Amino acid sequence: MATALVTGGTSGIGAAFAAELARRGHDLVLVARDAARLEEVAGDLRAPGTQVEVLRADLADRADVQRVADRLEDAGRPVDLLVNNAGFGLKGRLLDPDTAEQERALDVMCRAVLVLGGAAGRAMQVRGHGAVLNVSSVAGFVTMGGYSAVKAWVTSYSEGLANELRGTGVTVTALCPGFVRTEFHERASLHMGGLPEVGWVDVDELVRAALADVDRGRVISVPTARYAVVAQLARHAPKAAVRWASRSIVAARS
Repeated sequence: MATALVTGGTSGIGAAFAAELARRGHDLVLVARDAARLEEVAGDLRAPGTQVEVLRADLADRADVQRVADRLEDAGRPVDLLVNNAGFGLKGRLLDPDTAEQERALDVMCRAVLVLGGAAGRAMQVRGHGAVLNVSSVAGFVTMGGYSAVKAWVTSYSEGLANELRGTGVTVTALCPGFVRTEFHERASLHMGGLPEVGWVDVDELVRAALADVDRGRVISVPTARYAVVAQLARHAPKAAVRWASRSIVAARS
């Protein structure tokens, strides 16, 4: 039976991945900061024939990240799919004198992705199969502050790792969703009341589309046709136009 390790696996997109993978018969390793919630979610997912392991870790802590990396490289307990999902929204501006939030974002959504993606890639390469799925965002194709910068890195990193693993039997996919209906925005105190209904993506639809793209070996996954169009426009439009559109979106949400 295949095993998937999901970071941020107790809420939002991560929890939806965990539930869908359990439904498909995967064993799970769930990684998150809250030990009590980890046990609660694991208890809900455990079923006959399905094992759910919990690993409490704060991915802003380098020692904790290393423990997760060691689990990924444990040859006696192989992980077949890594879902690098842990993350959070950013409210702060790049000009704010207090950079603690931005630095934590880099630790959790860049450094941890780098370390865990490398650990998984090395272990999977030896076995000749496996997949790494890094949760990025369409925000990485635009220029909306620190979050866009972080997710642009995740997407570019995923493409680079995919190049290094080409021909090994190991695939890498950057998942670039739009606005997904989870508690993500509420937890970050981001007010999204002005976003029209058409802008939202159902989280279960997102997860199914992402896993289908992983199965295809697709490097960039942008679920739903409407966000695929947005991503194409953002990637190929003149940079000045992308910056103008990004400023307009930020102003509308302020």
